[in-house]
Amino acid sequence: MMRWFEQAQFEVRLEWGSAAINAMAGSVDCVIIIDVMSFSSCVSLAVEKGARIYPYPWKTDSAHAYARLRAAQVASVRSRFTGEGYSLSPTSIQHINKGDALVLPSPNGSALSFQARDTNATVFSGCFRNLSATASLCRGFNRILLVPCGERWPDGSLRPCLEDYVAAGGIIAATGRKDCSPEAQAAVAAWQACQQRELEPLHRCASALELQQRGFSRDVELCLMTDAASLGCQLYDEFYDAAEA
Repeated sequence: MMRWFEQAQFEVRLEWGSAAINAMAGSVDCVIIIDVMSFSSCVSLAVEKGARIYPYPWKTDSAHAYARLRAAQVASVRSRFTGEGYSLSPTSIQHINKGDALVLPSPNGSALSFQARDTNATVFSGCFRNLSATASLCRGFNRILLVPCGERWPDGSLRPCLEDYVAAGGIIAATGRKDCSPEAQAAVAAWQACQQRELEPLHRCASALELQQRGFSRDVELCLMTDAASLGCQLYDEFYDAAEA
């Protein structure tokens, strides 16, 4: 018997965070993880450079052991920093080299990717940068679940965030699919409203203001560049790489 929250009567579905994967990923063919500021944008930048990203859920020293076993570098477990090396700052990922492998700890996009890999669904990472490329990949799947990751309140609870929701709507709109749940349709409406204003509201949303006030305005610009990347990003067991056409 269908459970009321699964949106199972629709081909295109949308729901937030880890609970969405637990409850809904088992009944779809494709899951899109959307963490615009900044995991998914970092993945897109790295894949465009010919690098691989290994998602890792925990910002602990265990990330270093995980990276060593995979002959990979590990990004700083701090959210962002301005020194040398890599972090969750997309600006730092701009300098990654072809063939590099990087473990990227993140409690949002990485954690949900880690979780989604254990389902039978094909998993993609989507954002504004690879919006059209991600939509093109999704057209070959019957049942699609878009999962905006959201951010975290200080107590660790989910904070639904505008940028992930709008990016999800943009991907749905670009697929051209019509059999969308009301939740997915609402995200498309949010995308259309922001697109009409050239995404200007997203430069002033809570997540953007946080980064700007911490000195990471360039990260906001990189995250909100629509279709700056030509490659979709697919999770192959443990790592993201360029998606198969």
